[in-house]
Amino acid sequence: MTNHELELKNITMQFGGVVAVDNLSMYVDSGEIVALIGPNGAGKTTAFNCVTGVYKPTNGQVLYRNSVIVSNHPQGKMAALYAGQDAGIYKETVEPTPDKITKLGLARTFQNIRLFKTQTVFENVLIATHLHRTSNLLTAALHLNYKEERKLRELALEMLRVVGLEDLKNEIATSLPYGKQRRLEIARALATKPKLLLLDEPAAGMNPQESDDLAQFIVSIKQKFNLSVFLIEHHMDLVMDISDRIYVIDFGKLIAHGTPGQIQDNPDVIAAYLGVDEQ
Repeated sequence: MTNHELELKNITMQFGGVVAVDNLSMYVDSGEIVALIGPNGAGKTTAFNCVTGVYKPTNGQVLYRNSVIVSNHPQGKMAALYAGQDAGIYKETVEPTPDKITKLGLARTFQNIRLFKTQTVFENVLIATHLHRTSNLLTAALHLNYKEERKLRELALEMLRVVGLEDLKNEIATSLPYGKQRRLEIARALATKPKLLLLDEPAAGMNPQESDDLAQFIVSIKQKFNLSVFLIEHHMDLVMDISDRIYVIDFGKLIAHGTPGQIQDNPDVIAAYLGVDEQ
């Protein structure tokens, strides 16, 4: 058995007659930074959504540390509509909700920032720490959980220190500049104590200097928290600088996989991004 941190096996996501992700297989090993790139509409975020329980894939499996956390096969009307491959391989159906997947040790950020708009910077992170709380309604009502609550508040503050936002803890989250909102979203993900961090376009909307700073920041939190990182990104300088390996998809299909140097020189990747001369 291969000991990958995360493994996708033959993941297909079909919406009606449209195959958004087509028989996608990839893996992330412990301690790696792995990037998933491709043109707009290639299916990158859809693949992330299949991993994190936002979507139930039409077919395929997701394994985390060799345990199946997501599994499905074409069923019902989709059994007749299915246009993907390997329909008969996966008979088991496993479809946990995103919170259950997060509890396993996978945390993510989103392409479009999803902060709690009316909450403060501190409250946004504190809410995430409650994923692992052990208290219940009764102990909370009787204030028997004060020790645990104090530890969670300390954890939230520590995550804000890590991302450099402690001095803004009382500000409304959406009042922050765009780049700091991105950091806040990462702080919130870190507060769930992940082992694998999934970042969906973390440098979106950033200028080159902000993107360079973010690249250094991702490497620093990977090392500080002993994380594996799986990211989607369009800033190629960032991807090439920090990735151990890169997967490239186009129209939902894997077209290349390799080191940054191998991907830069791959003609299929160049064609997918730049197009090819019909002549």
